[in-house]
Amino acid sequence: MASYGSSEAGGRTQQQPAALPSPPSSPGTGRQKGMRTGRGSVRVRARAWAELLRLPALFTVPGDALAGAAAVSARPTPRTFLAIASSLCLYEAGMALNDWADRDVDAVERPHRPLPSGRVRPAAALGAACVLTGAGLSFAAWAGRPALTVAVPLAATVWAYDLALKNTRLGPAAMATARGLDLLLGASATASAGGAGAAQRRGDGGAGPLGGGGGAGPVGGGGGLRRVLGSFGSGRLAGAFGVTPDAVGESGGGGAGHKGDAVDAWVSAVADEARAASAVAPTPTAFRTVRQALPSAALLGAHTLALTTVSRKEAQGGSPVGPLAALATTAVLTRLVARPRSLSTDRTGEGRRHGEPPSLEHRTTTARSLPPGPLAPPPRPDSGLRLLDDPPAALRAALATAYAVTAARPYFHAVLNPSPSLTQRAVTGGIRATIPLQAALAARSGTKSATLTALLTTALAPLATRFARKVSVT
Repeated sequence: MASYGSSEAGGRTQQQPAALPSPPSSPGTGRQKGMRTGRGSVRVRARAWAELLRLPALFTVPGDALAGAAAVSARPTPRTFLAIASSLCLYEAGMALNDWADRDVDAVERPHRPLPSGRVRPAAALGAACVLTGAGLSFAAWAGRPALTVAVPLAATVWAYDLALKNTRLGPAAMATARGLDLLLGASATASAGGAGAAQRRGDGGAGPLGGGGGAGPVGGGGGLRRVLGSFGSGRLAGAFGVTPDAVGESGGGGAGHKGDAVDAWVSAVADEARAASAVAPTPTAFRTVRQALPSAALLGAHTLALTTVSRKEAQGGSPVGPLAALATTAVLTRLVARPRSLSTDRTGEGRRHGEPPSLEHRTTTARSLPPGPLAPPPRPDSGLRLLDDPPAALRAALATAYAVTAARPYFHAVLNPSPSLTQRAVTGGIRATIPLQAALAARSGTKSATLTALLTTALAPLATRFARKVSVT
């Protein structure tokens, strides 16, 4: 092997001196290099899985269940968050299964994707899809029987779309159905939680796994829970739940008796909450409540239908028909979500959980829209100040505008020039517009809880934008 290399300079080959030998490295230096290499490989694998699962798109999922809770005029409950966990798992299962089913197509059109590039094995992606589907159905079962009844067809729709319907005319409709079912999943879980609360208030407590009322379950009125939790020690247990020992009963020198009474009272409260969460609402009642969420599910499904139609041409481009239809759909949806949701004429029923007594603080849009009379003040003559008189209407208008701006601009660009790059931007814009649409759907109820739910959903948009700069959502 020659000690000299060659380089082209001025049209002739010149000899250059050989490089100086590098100093010998110590064994410690080799170990540090191996550690850096190991950390680098972990980062590479983590990024590959983030691309496979399209993690930034996850921020568009919680708003489905939150909008479903608002659609049934209820506050989010622990079961609502179980429905969110189920939705996240099923959504990511669909992502992994989608790339597994398209691995041959992506090898030609998108060779940089994790499966064609070899960064993730196809068997691992299929296994992840199966595990995530099982986890999603488990969370739904934990949220209650009505939620599981919705989650099963949702999972079946996801698998049917990825394996059979994606490249057919039924593909966009299947995806729209999945997104609508996801909203109904949150509505059913929240509605069943309302029925569980009513059952607990009646004293029967249900027959859930935590043993309500008579103590038939393993917890049995809180005694079993005290035995289980007491084995961890009151101080550590209180700290785990964010309660300091002073708050449990050590302050003021009360002694062990006061401390034990405080711990028993706190554990009893935990047991009551657990029994209320484990009770199952009557299925017919829950499904009658879920019917209120069907209009919101239809609107969200219409947006998904238009978005999926555009995404079918994101790798090839060439047709402005899909973006033009999506643009028209966005205009119609913007008009619809800016309007208040049609509610029952019961002036004291909006926002109540199932079984709760009526309250005068729950005012409906119907009450606000009564004609002038002795019970309703006359409308203000200046129509420009209507939004100031109705803050929920102002919020709906702002969210509808945000949805229109986020979705319409990239759709319009794709109509003018349906190239693959602009079509992909249109798909990305449509995905990002899902969050303000979900927030607008939640704000349509006009209740305080719906307003807070809409604001919580809106807060996910900056996070989605931030993570989308690192990992593509398409």
